[in-house]
Amino acid sequence: MRIANHDGRLTVLVAGRGIDVERASGGRFAADMSTVYGRWDEFRDWWSRQSPSALMDFEVDPGLLRAPSPRPAQVFALGLNYAKHVAEGGLGGLPDAPVVFTKFPTSITGPYAEVILPKGNVDWEIELVAVVGRRTPGPVGVESGWEYVAGLTVGQDLSERIMQHRPPAPQFSLGKSFPGFAPLGPVLVTADEFDNPDDIALTCRLNGNTVQRDRTSSMIFAVPEIVAYLSGIVTLLPGDLIFTGTPEGVGRVRNPPVFIQPGDVLESEIENIGTIRQTFATAR
Repeated sequence: MRIANHDGRLTVLVAGRGIDVERASGGRFAADMSTVYGRWDEFRDWWSRQSPSALMDFEVDPGLLRAPSPRPAQVFALGLNYAKHVAEGGLGGLPDAPVVFTKFPTSITGPYAEVILPKGNVDWEIELVAVVGRRTPGPVGVESGWEYVAGLTVGQDLSERIMQHRPPAPQFSLGKSFPGFAPLGPVLVTADEFDNPDDIALTCRLNGNTVQRDRTSSMIFAVPEIVAYLSGIVTLLPGDLIFTGTPEGVGRVRNPPVFIQPGDVLESEIENIGTIRQTFATAR
């Protein structure tokens, strides 16, 4: 199943066209996409019994797509989850547990946003983002991890590196939470739509030049492991976001370093999900 937040309305995509869920369900499910995650099993069961060809559809306008989970209660993000990214930063051995921080929800924006650059050095980090579809009842096993994931989407963990690494203590969450620093989209795709949801290609391009390319099979901790780890510490809630880490190729470690400039175009593409695109400007 492929789901979109189209102009603020929960929409199922079939053959590239949209089906408005509130209208198709006779009001059983609300238009607000953030509400569906708390009823995810019920929603999937309802959709499985529909005949899409019998439902009224419409042409999807990409310009009206918004973040697939616009108001999560919690946003988790992983650092150091690709071995080559650990190596390029000269950070020593691989972590023995997920390295976790948060991005504050006010940083969330849609897939085709203009982002205003703050002062400092803004860097890119393409990431696969998992959206939680079930509340965890306590610690869950790795073998059950995928059962708590509604679907996957494309994300960018945009990062202002000066604040992120400012002494005397790093400020990861603040450096990664300026407005627009968590673009998401363009759609949410359920795990059963992938040949192998643990092995998906990621590509990031800056002004048309490829700066990151890898597969999620290179992650140190796969999605089910991350879900299991987090659930042993906190309660995961429907609609929560999990940014799963970025592969090698970020700008900070290049020689010389490269950071995003006004007028730049950043494209982040994940296999079978799509591409998000950000343009950058300075405050007017």
